[in-house]
Amino acid sequence: MEDNLELPVTYKGEEYTFPVRIVQTGYTHKLEVNVNGQRILFEPDESQEYRALVDESELKNFNVEVGLLQAIAQVIESIRQ
Repeated sequence: MEDNLELPVTYKGEEYTFPVRIVQTGYTHKLEVNVNGQRILFEPDESQEYRALVDESELKNFNVEVGLLQAIAQVIESIRQ
């Protein structure tokens, strides 16, 4: 896999493309997705579904809808299958 990818996501009838960077961490990985200038990490949980992680310092100005995060996670999961 490349380090710099683009992730196409459809949310509420709109098409988006988000830049993605793969981050290797030990035996696993995280995907760093840039959503409108906000860096969100997606990592697989115990059941291999992806969850979003946001740095605590970015929570103050965080304005990404939960539904959009879920849509991004679903696209990531569909690509892995």
